[in-house]
Amino acid sequence: MIGHSKLATKFTLLLSLVFIGAILMSSFALSKALEHRAEDEINYRGQLLIQMINSVRDYTANHVTTLVAPNLETQQNFIPESIPSFAAREVFENLRKNKEYRDYFYKDATLNPTNIRDKADEFETQLIERFRNEPGLKILSGFRNMYGDELFYSARPFTLKDSSCLRCHGTPETAPKSYLETYGTENGFGWKLNEVIATQIVYFPVSEVFDRVYKAFFLFIAIFISVFTLVIFTFNHLLKRNVLQPIKPMAQLAQKISTDTFVFDRNEKVELRNLVAIAKRNDELGQLGQVFLRMVHQVYTREQRLKKQMQELSIQIDETKKARQVAEIVDAEYFQNLSVQAKEIRKKWAEPDS
Repeated sequence: MIGHSKLATKFTLLLSLVFIGAILMSSFALSKALEHRAEDEINYRGQLLIQMINSVRDYTANHVTTLVAPNLETQQNFIPESIPSFAAREVFENLRKNKEYRDYFYKDATLNPTNIRDKADEFETQLIERFRNEPGLKILSGFRNMYGDELFYSARPFTLKDSSCLRCHGTPETAPKSYLETYGTENGFGWKLNEVIATQIVYFPVSEVFDRVYKAFFLFIAIFISVFTLVIFTFNHLLKRNVLQPIKPMAQLAQKISTDTFVFDRNEKVELRNLVAIAKRNDELGQLGQVFLRMVHQVYTREQRLKKQMQELSIQIDETKKARQVAEIVDAEYFQNLSVQAKEIRKKWAEPDS
């Protein structure tokens, strides 16, 4: 079916196949690139959130905790707001009241936390172990299923660097009594300086990643298809104007010449004028037009020569026919008798009177 199609149709189909293949390959590569780009951007936002949380943590440790620390031994009730992790967690929960961050979750996933809600689960424990085994690793991110939903996470290692924290997290014997009365003696002890004890992890909804990818992806596809459509129409227009239209008179002349129907009349003169215009071009079609002009000239010369030969042959045939007819008359018996009678009459006229 394609073999019997016109040249423009074949080129359109070929270009369409090329563009469809290009769209498929580039779409796959683009989707991966956009996904990584979206992950990087989400990671960046996650790191900003963690930096904000660490700022709250540092402020609490340097200002709030130092104010409360002298009274830890004497005060009856422990003040949890003086704990940097508690303050950071509460600030983030306050941030989640903002609609934009409602589906975000933050956790100080700790191997041995004071507050059991900060206990690292199996997945988070694996992250902590990896941070411990790879000291140069600064960030981990990816996807995980949690509570039946797929979430994107961004995690950083948390290392204990402030020796003052060991007062509450070293041993139960050194911890303030109010602290022990509030949290007990079972959890949150045995921490060591410069050891990865937790991971600061932020969870994002997957839609936060894929919505960005889909929007950018479909925008690219729409632009690509629009450009493709414009290229197809432009190509067809240029192909028709610069190739197909010049080839058409040459094809018609070639068909007439091949079927011996070429007659040098008014229609052929119009086509020849078109062919002369093509032959003036400097490209390959111009060269082809020059070849066709020479061929048409040769055909025309041959036809004129054949016409002249036919005329001469026709005259010769007429003269031969006349000679044959005269010979037939001369050889006829009636003509012979007339000749004899004519001779006798001339003879009588030639004799003298008696």
